[in-house]
Amino acid sequence: MNVTLSPRALMSLLANGPKAMDVLETALTLGLLDALEPGPARLGDLAERFGFRPLRLYKFLDCLESLGVVTREEPDDDIAAARYRAEPGLRDAVAAVVGPDAVERDRDRYPWRVLHGRLAESLRGEVGMTDEDFAWPPRTDEQTAAFERSMAVGLGPVLETLHRHADRLWADRRRLLDVGGGDGTLAARVLDDAPHLRADVFNLPAVAPLVADTRQRCGHPERLGFVGGDFFAEPLPTGYDALAFVRVLHDWPNDVARRLVEAAYRALEPGGLLLIGEEFRTPDRLAMQFFWSYFLIGVDTCVSRLREVEFYTGLLKEVGFERVAVLPGGWELVTAYKPAG
Repeated sequence: MNVTLSPRALMSLLANGPKAMDVLETALTLGLLDALEPGPARLGDLAERFGFRPLRLYKFLDCLESLGVVTREEPDDDIAAARYRAEPGLRDAVAAVVGPDAVERDRDRYPWRVLHGRLAESLRGEVGMTDEDFAWPPRTDEQTAAFERSMAVGLGPVLETLHRHADRLWADRRRLLDVGGGDGTLAARVLDDAPHLRADVFNLPAVAPLVADTRQRCGHPERLGFVGGDFFAEPLPTGYDALAFVRVLHDWPNDVARRLVEAAYRALEPGGLLLIGEEFRTPDRLAMQFFWSYFLIGVDTCVSRLREVEFYTGLLKEVGFERVAVLPGGWELVTAYKPAG
């Protein structure tokens, strides 16, 4: 195994060390490592053999891939068809480090009571996250507001990239619709760099008070607006020459992501810009994805996962966008334009 991590990825991996050991110990004691090492093993076959829920197993295997000890081939949208292979010698290496009684050892060291030490039960669907632990999609106004506040905390890398490319992105744009734009933090920061732009956040009506608070704090309240709605229940608003999905598409299955991109194409004015901001799956970022995959193993309603950038660039071209490009930064941004004619 030859994995090179950035300092940030290494710090993330170290911070999640106890969870990583929980995953490895569980994979060893269940016999998953024995099944993976000869490889390639098909996810659907593994789920049937061990009695696991396929989506939960996908996230569990994503944790192993995040650690760089398992490789994945995913030929299409059907996760059951994904094929996995363990790095040669992984089973013996884990056994040598954690030993056969590792699952019973020092359980009380860790604060993650819901899943830690119980991953096998979670994979079989015997335990899982409750709405009190993590509700997805949010079911109440309070849950929606709490989720949007939490998402604003992690915007730093994408805000840096937006700032770096502001002249290229916004010089000829007039109106931006930030779909699923949280509490308006991102839109407000975009307006700092684009004095001629107006931005509206499109989100569930419960988020309106959060955007109102952001509007009061920002330096250009007259240019930051809010449009209430549900992108699953109605078309996206029209009249915009720029539209953004930032940390939105990764939360949904491939077919839903496609429908949202198609909805953006229909809504945009001719020549309109579509911007997608996500953490894309790369060897370096897999270590940083570990915690989220671990956390979501017990959540059947959320399919959140990193995708390769090629998924988005290919999807944009298939839908009909042109001039598809990837802009570099802390998080890369994918940009594309609806044909002008």
